[in-house]
Amino acid sequence: MKFIFAGYVFTREFNRPEQWLNRIKMYNGILESLTKNNEVVSIQQIDYEGEHVKDGVKHYFKKFSKAGRYFPGKLHYFIKKQKPDVVVVQGLHQPLQVIQLRMALGSKTGIILHHHGERPFNGLKKYLQLWASRHVDGYLFASHEIGKEWVANGNISDRKRIYEVMEVSSAFYPIDKTTAKQKTGADAQTVFLWVGRLNENKDPLCVVNAFLQYADMNTQARLYMIYQTEELLPDIQQLLAGHPNKNAVVLIGQVPNDELLYWYNSADFIVSGSHYEGSGTAVAEAMSCGCIPILTNIPSFKMITDNGQCGILYQAGNQAALVAALKQTGQMNIAARSKKCLSYFKAKLSFDAIAREFETIAAAL
Repeated sequence: MKFIFAGYVFTREFNRPEQWLNRIKMYNGILESLTKNNEVVSIQQIDYEGEHVKDGVKHYFKKFSKAGRYFPGKLHYFIKKQKPDVVVVQGLHQPLQVIQLRMALGSKTGIILHHHGERPFNGLKKYLQLWASRHVDGYLFASHEIGKEWVANGNISDRKRIYEVMEVSSAFYPIDKTTAKQKTGADAQTVFLWVGRLNENKDPLCVVNAFLQYADMNTQARLYMIYQTEELLPDIQQLLAGHPNKNAVVLIGQVPNDELLYWYNSADFIVSGSHYEGSGTAVAEAMSCGCIPILTNIPSFKMITDNGQCGILYQAGNQAALVAALKQTGQMNIAARSKKCLSYFKAKLSFDAIAREFETIAAAL
């Protein structure tokens, strides 16, 4: 089967193929796994034009004008010339372009849209999405529940076209914990890890407040916080400044992506306070190293944890519920639960597992 992966977004900040492919490696690994049984072509729009082959995937880099991205006749003509069996479109926010894609390809080529965290449109754009849904064969969401929200909101016409497939995966892997801790300096007896932005949706204040309470009960635990943005950092610093347990929370800041391998392998638990996620990249990365997730009970996290079987789920924004979840870790067989996380990751969240889902869905279109 021949797959083409394409999108309509131009990413100006990148002008080298290797740089861009490294940036999207958590997604590109799916394409590489697909090449074991299929032909895979990827069409990207960055500040570069040319071809690049990596791990069996043929990448075409195209540059179009702004008008050419709204009315992508040249792109669609190029896609049609490739004679694909299935075209996977990145994102759900370009319904006008998807309608044009169907007109260009005809009815025999399958069109799949892959959700990447975007929320449903309202107003006129909502009806464009509904119109486009009549030309789409399948939608991939990290959770059936997220897809059903789009149907209930009137943006997708048929829930039978919704498939549950993880958005991204992880190239990380388990290494010796002692070696990892020597690299990170995370020397606590029990290591909890936060990886994410410090914004209201991620709710770091709920997590920090809960952990400071938990530190009264477990003085050997530490929460290490890695973050890419600092919206709520002053509030966190103020919270910690006069607190008797302030040393239980360690603010690390930004860390190069490759170094996260050592942090995930230093940690026993990965913690999140998110109110909404399209999937959960950091959680998947952590689980690929054996980290046990303590997450909010939102749809994507239910799927990632096998409905809590791999970790602990608590109500988003509920500080007391998170404290109770943290207390549960004291009675947990960490080694056994870590092994369960790794097993589930390989079966459901790995690149190979996601590629198998793509193949099964494409064959059924």
